[in-house]
This record gives sequence, C-alpha cells and structure tokens, in this order.
Amino acid sequence: MGPERRYLCRFSRTERAVHWIHASAFLVMLASGLVLYLPALSEEISRRPLVKAIHIDTALAWGAALLLVALLGDRRGLRRTMREIDLFDADDRRWLAARGAPQGRFNAGQKLNATATAAFAVLFAVSGFLLWYGERDTRFRLPGAVALHDALTYVSFVLLIGHLYLSLIHPATRHALRGMTLGSVEEGWAREHHTKWAAEAAAEAPRSGGQTRGNLSGINDRAPKAR
Repeated sequence: MGPERRYLCRFSRTERAVHWIHASAFLVMLASGLVLYLPALSEEISRRPLVKAIHIDTALAWGAALLLVALLGDRRGLRRTMREIDLFDADDRRWLAARGAPQGRFNAGQKLNATATAAFAVLFAVSGFLLWYGERDTRFRLPGAVALHDALTYVSFVLLIGHLYLSLIHPATRHALRGMTLGSVEEGWAREHHTKWAAEAAAEAPRSGGQTRGNLSGINDRAPKAR
C-alpha cells in the first residue's frame, strides 16, 4: 500500500453553497439571456415571454438564495473569506509577475476573479433592474443599461470558459474542484499550489479533526482562518 494521503479542509459548506448557487443561477441566466439576445435562437423558441420570465425569476431566486445562505450559514466564516480575498500582499504581486511566490488559501488570480465576479454581480443586478423597470417607466429606459448588460455578459462568458478550463481540464489545477465539491484537497497538492495556507492548515488539522483518506469527520463548516 502507498503512503496514506492527508486531506485539508479548504472550503466550508457555506462557502460551497454560495459558489454553487451563484454558478447554477449564472448558467441559467446566461442560457436564457442568449435566447433573448440572439435573433436566431429567439426565432427557434416561440415562447419568448416564458424565457424572459425564467431569466428574471432566476435572478430573483439567486439574490434570495444568497441572502438566505448568508443569514443561516457561517457568517463569520464568510467575513473571514472576504478579508482573505481583500488582502493583496507582496507575494500576490510577485505571483502575478510569474515569480512563483507562495500563496495563501486563494492565489492572486483567484482573488481578482472573485472580486470581478462580485462587482459584475452588482452591475448585472443594477443594469438588469433598469432594463426591467424601463419597460414599465420610459424615464428609466437608458441606452447605457443595455450596453453595460451586454458588455458584462461578454466578459463573464470569457471568464467562465477560463474557469471551466482550469477546474475541469488543466492537470495542475483541476484537483481544486474537489475542494469546491467535497470541501477538502490533498495536502500535497495544497503545499504545491497554496504553500502558505497549507502549512498552517496542516498544523491545525490535528486540533480540528484533520481528515485523512477514509475519514470524513474532518470536514466541518468552519472556514479556515484568514492568512
């Protein structure tokens, strides 16, 4: 038998819920938005009002679900995660310059992606509301809202393709998907890609019921400390 593999808890249940709620809602809104935007697709689907209702209702459900998770989930852990993402230090700048600097639980690219995703979500919500309300009150029918909504869609689609490639195809990074599905990642992979966080998380594991192969008791809803 080979050496026993150790796993480190990377994401809590609350963090994973936020990710998958956002991801699933975005995919539904992207698909329905493309049907509404592209004439060729609109002609194929005769029930355009239904697709439009799906688009809007999904946006409302997305906001309500995230609010519910924030209220009922690990709010302290989410605040720690936000602080981690907001912290951009010298190692992050060196990592972006391809100098191989050690990284925390989130590398510099993930921090930038999370920040852009949050900003895009706010801009999508504001521009989407203006588009919806502008149909009911022409004073709010702003051409800039359409341009902003479309531009956000283009950029988000490119980011989505890159995200899917790194999480599903690229050999060096696709193991990260385990962290967002099961909550834990292999310690060896973590030490290679998130050196600073892995060292501290491995030291804490014995005190918090650290997970090894065949033992799932180490997965809990407590987010790792901010680094």
